[in-house]
Amino acid sequence: MQNDTYKREYTREFVSRWDSLIGWDSRAEGENGFFERILRHHNCKQVADIAAGTGFHAIRLAHAGFEATASDGSEAMIRQTEQNAEDMDVALADAKVVDWRELHTAFGANKFDALVCLGNAFTHLFEEEARTKALDSMRTVLRPGGLLILDHRNYDKILDNGYSSKHKFYYVGNGVDARPAIIQDDLVKFEYSYPDGNKFHLSMFPLRRHYMQKLLDDAGFTSVATYGDFEQNFEPDEVDFFQQIAVKPRH
Repeated sequence: MQNDTYKREYTREFVSRWDSLIGWDSRAEGENGFFERILRHHNCKQVADIAAGTGFHAIRLAHAGFEATASDGSEAMIRQTEQNAEDMDVALADAKVVDWRELHTAFGANKFDALVCLGNAFTHLFEEEARTKALDSMRTVLRPGGLLILDHRNYDKILDNGYSSKHKFYYVGNGVDARPAIIQDDLVKFEYSYPDGNKFHLSMFPLRRHYMQKLLDDAGFTSVATYGDFEQNFEPDEVDFFQQIAVKPRH
C-alpha cells in the first residue's frame, strides 16, 4: 500500500457522504466535550485539526472559542470543510491542504498550542519512515509544552480477536455500516455501506497501541497518556478507539 492511497480512496462522491457517516450530533454526544476539556485544562488557544476531514472537530473547536486551523491531505475534504464552516457561520483561522510530513513547511515552527489528529487518520500511513517524518513535523509546529492528541482504532482487538464495535462514539450515522472487509497484520481495509447500496473502502495500517506509544516516545514526545473510548480507566479488550495524548517538551 502507498502512503497516499487515501487520496484516491476519498473520492468526491465518498466525501459528499462523509458527514452522514460521521453523524455529527451523535458523535458530539459520544465525545461529550472530551477534547475541549483537555485543551482548556492545558490552556491551549491556537489549535490545528490536521486530519480535518469535513471539519467536524475544527468547526466544533472554533465554535467553542479556540482559534482553530483545519488541514487535511485530501483537497476534497478541505473544500468540504470550508463549505461546512460557511454553512454553519463559523470562522476558521485557516484551512489548507497539507501532508503531515510537510506541516512545518506549511505553518512554520512553534506555531500551535495543540494539534488534533483524529478519526483514525494516522493509520493511512503505511511506512514507518512516513510515520516518523510526520511525527517529527508535528513536533516542530507545536510550541514547547504543546499537545498532540491522536486517536486510532483498537487494532489490537481487531487483529487478535476479530472485529466488533459498540458503534457508540465514531461513525454513528444512521443506516451507515462500517466494518473491515480485509484484516491482515499490515492492512485493515474498511468497507462503508450506505442505505442506497453504495459502498466505499478505506485502507489502513493497523497501529497497535504500544507501537504507537513507542513512535511518540521515539519522536521526542513525553508524558504519553492513553485513554480508551474517552476514559482514563479502561479494559483494553473492550474499547473501540484509543486516544493518545503526548506533550512536546518545554526544553
